[in-house]
Amino acid sequence: MLFENAAEPLRFIFLLIDDMSMMSLASATEPLRSANRLLGREAFRWDLCSLDGAPVLASNGIPFPARPLDAVLETAQAMFVCGGVRVSPAREKPYLQALRRAAHRGIAIGALSTASYLLARAGLLDGYRCTIHWENRIAFEEDFPDVIATGTLFEIDRNRLTCSGGTAAMDMMLRIISERYGPDLARSVANQFHHERIRESAENQQGGRLQQIGALPLPVQKVIRLMQIHMETPLRIEELADRAGLSSRQLERQFQVHLGMNPSRYYISLRVDHARELLLYTEQPVIDIAIAAGFASTSHFSRWFREFHHLRPTELRSRARVSRLTGSI
Repeated sequence: MLFENAAEPLRFIFLLIDDMSMMSLASATEPLRSANRLLGREAFRWDLCSLDGAPVLASNGIPFPARPLDAVLETAQAMFVCGGVRVSPAREKPYLQALRRAAHRGIAIGALSTASYLLARAGLLDGYRCTIHWENRIAFEEDFPDVIATGTLFEIDRNRLTCSGGTAAMDMMLRIISERYGPDLARSVANQFHHERIRESAENQQGGRLQQIGALPLPVQKVIRLMQIHMETPLRIEELADRAGLSSRQLERQFQVHLGMNPSRYYISLRVDHARELLLYTEQPVIDIAIAAGFASTSHFSRWFREFHHLRPTELRSRARVSRLTGSI
């Protein structure tokens, strides 16, 4: 069990990155504060840090004072990197060096939200299960094909702890509290925040279309799963229908009734969404993205992309780059 033999107080570092998610940070630290209050002692201690001790601005514009990382690293049992907007490759180097220093000390390394990118870039997720926010998962898997990325709320694999961000950070911390002090305390902490149910690590994120799909008839669900698996080399609609035990006409009717479009258009919309995430979160050439999404040419891809998003793929990528530079996303 992680932290089993660590003495109190258990010391955590939260390494803050500009444009971090304040929701993820609060969801991670507030359960620790509440556990201390309910226990009547300082069982957990944490420091908010930046690389140089300068204040850090969250994505909502609120500044956070921070301590220099090296001033507290020696006494910590774990370090969590607080992500939000992805760190640009040009600014990654000092973070990667800090992560490797921390890992060399043997402490647990964690990531909130998009910070899993930095851990993977530093080589600290090789051979470990990890997770990341659903919006970033496709691009993450493209960038790190050898990393075991899941779609779960959080993952604790030995001394690597990653979560998908937002309130999933609370569930991850409640797991740590439960393992260290028992499930009764974890439930009491959860109740303080009206967190009705402590979610398990294996639960999937309900992002994108996932929640909608779960309410559909099983044959339609099966077809959509097949579509998601076969993006780069799309299957014929007849084959999809056959695998679901339906005729092509029955499949067409089911999609019109439940999704308001025919299977072909829905399939294309999935592939366009797949391409959109690659445009936003990777630097792959547009032609490579078009092929990965099952389009035969950039012109074919661009035509369908404009159909769904009302702008060209290159325009979306340009806007995303400007937004990252100005901190507006």
